[in-house]
Amino acid sequence: MDKDRKISILGCTGSIGQNTISVIKSETFEGKISFSALTGNDNLDQLVKNALELKPKFVAIANEKKYKDLKNNLFGTGIEVAAGDLGVAEAASKNSDWVMNAIVGAAGVLPSFEAIRNSKVLALANKESLVCAGKLMQEELALSNCTILPVDSEHCAIFQCLKGSNINEVEKVLLTASGGPFYSWSLKRMENVTVAEASNHPRWKMGKKISIDSATMFNKALEVIEAKHLFNLHPSQIEVIIHRESIIHSMVEYVDGSVVAQLGEPDMRGAIGYALNYPQRKPNNSKKLNLTVTRDLTFRQPNVDKFPALGMAKEVMKRGGLFGTVLNAAKEVALDRFIGGNIKFLQIANLVRKVLDHPDLGFASDKSDYSIDDVIFVDQKTRELTQVL
Repeated sequence: MDKDRKISILGCTGSIGQNTISVIKSETFEGKISFSALTGNDNLDQLVKNALELKPKFVAIANEKKYKDLKNNLFGTGIEVAAGDLGVAEAASKNSDWVMNAIVGAAGVLPSFEAIRNSKVLALANKESLVCAGKLMQEELALSNCTILPVDSEHCAIFQCLKGSNINEVEKVLLTASGGPFYSWSLKRMENVTVAEASNHPRWKMGKKISIDSATMFNKALEVIEAKHLFNLHPSQIEVIIHRESIIHSMVEYVDGSVVAQLGEPDMRGAIGYALNYPQRKPNNSKKLNLTVTRDLTFRQPNVDKFPALGMAKEVMKRGGLFGTVLNAAKEVALDRFIGGNIKFLQIANLVRKVLDHPDLGFASDKSDYSIDDVIFVDQKTRELTQVL
């Protein structure tokens, strides 16, 4: 690894982005660290603060309405400024040694492609890139000099458990899930869940949307699809298991019956530090695990009746085409409608189910050979459909 490194952080104002900055600041590097680009979604103040501190060459904000304010705040710094989806994609295209894609949702798909084409390492926290366009991303990777390092704690764990092994030796992977805040709740009690309750994850400190996705287990559903593409697995090789303590981040079972697990505190800085320093390991500021004070480790099968998202993930993988894009787009719209008070918590999964069962999904079928334009088209058509159901 080169001693001097150029780094870009896409989605720097969110939870993963802020933790990435924290890890970088906590470490000692042999060479010079410089920042090629930073992006944020809507949090202008945090983006400006990060830009003034880290002094990147390029900064973009997704919310175009805040472009003038961003430009005014960074006037005289020499930092190039842009806005909107194209501005964020341009930020991702800046030549970098290491890019963190911490953008939330389908908005992170196109930036992932730009990063693959222009960077050496893509630290991927945006699972939607693989859910929506996994086949395309693998094709793009084959043509590039870029390496993807997973940052989702579960996929980072699997990556570590697979190190030094042949994928053909794998029987299955065990994706652990905390079960979220409503694991022990009855369906009746879940009918009137509030946004605040759904945002309060019992183990992880995350943003509002991903916390609610964890509460519905749609986050885990997307992670199942991500694992399929990331590790070239058959859907039957991916099993979700409830592990309330969130100490074992995932496991790999091999054909000889051996099971390898990766353990750690529920702290995203561990996975970020691993991706930042790979293939080496260096000390970072993540919380360290003390097994002598760790509670009992428990494991349960997920309740697919309460959390139907997991079954939808299996269905989507079986249907193929661009149904991963459909699932994600429908979920994102349903989530926004719940946050906006238009539907109840349990209606999130019900609405996504309606979309998957809708007869007018021909635009997503028969797409074994598709382009990024097809992904964008299907995403938009699905959002339009979900809004009117």
